Amino acid sequence: MSVAGTYDTVVKSPMGDQKGTFTVVPGDDGSFTGSMAGGMGSMDVKDGKIDGNTLTWAMDMTVPMPMTLNCTATVDGGQLTGTVNAGAFGDMPLTGQIQG
Repeated sequence: MSVAGTYDTVVKSPMGDQKGTFTVVPGDDGSFTGSMAGGMGSMDVKDGKIDGNTLTWAMDMTVPMPMTLNCTATVDGGQLTGTVNAGAFGDMPLTGQIQG
């Protein structure tokens, strides 16, 4: 099953639901690139890895404060579920649905 695609996502953050668009572009070596774009701008995927249907990656957030977000998600039938770890703010639930 391919994890490639564009997902409509929601992160349940302390500042309320953050809607975004998460793009996954698999490489040939178990890695992936992409981005998360939303109301607070766009962040590029760093260190994206694919293990079966599980994705792990990091993103550098700049707004409202600089921090690295560490993310993990599982793709199952076009549904994406996981967490975004925002350091001292802890884990925030991440959900998504593939577009199309």
